[in-house]
This record gives sequence, structure tokens and C-alpha cells, in this order.
Amino acid sequence: MEKITTIGLDIAKHVFQVHGINGAGATVSRRKLRRDDVVGFFKALPPCLIGIEACATGHHWARVLMALGHEVRLMPASYVKPYVKRQKNDATDAEAICEAVTRPAMRFVPVKSEEQQSVLMLHRVRELLIRQR
Repeated sequence: MEKITTIGLDIAKHVFQVHGINGAGATVSRRKLRRDDVVGFFKALPPCLIGIEACATGHHWARVLMALGHEVRLMPASYVKPYVKRQKNDATDAEAICEAVTRPAMRFVPVKSEEQQSVLMLHRVRELLIRQR
């Protein structure tokens, strides 16, 4: 297998979609990974750039992959949407994420720590209780 330099990772509940390209931009890898196989797959890869859409679980997976030595960048889903070329499904989303992460003008979301996410959760719960009152 050729050396993968950039990966677009579309995360879901059970099955994650991976789209990998080499330095020339040619597609090298397209595959589905079950949640249990994700860490093993990325452990076997040399450090590369990984793009993920920003969401609560996106921050978790970014921390896990960064611990394995990869460079992870999170992007808002609305910034990735213009790069979807055809019908929307997990495979095309992963391809669009891979395309978007390589763009020089793309804006990225900083990866939040567990503490930052827990504080945000408290604020959201408090806001909900105030709205319900």
C-alpha cells in the first residue's frame, strides 16, 4: 500500500468511513471501520494529517488520534458541505472531509479537552433548565 499522507474520517455510531490520499492527491484507501477497529488501524499508520467534522465525539476521537501521533484538524460541517461532489453518504462525506482539510483557507476548530467539554455541557444543561422554567 502506498504511503497515506491525508485522511478524511467520517464518524458515526457504529461504522466509520476512511478516505486516504497520498502526497500526489491520488486515492489510496477507502474503507469502513467498526468502532473497535479504529485505534488499531491508526496505530499501524505512520503519522499523517486527519480531518474530522467537529462535533462532541469528534473532539474525543481527535484526542485519541493525537495521542497516537497523528495531526488532527476539526472542521465545522457547514464548511465541509461544499466539497461533497455527489449524493450524500458516509463514503462521499469522508472524501469531502479529506478534500476540505487540505485547503489552505479552511478554518479549523481547536480540539477541546475533556474539562472544556464538561463545562460546556453544564452551561447547556443550565440553559435548558432556564428555558424550561
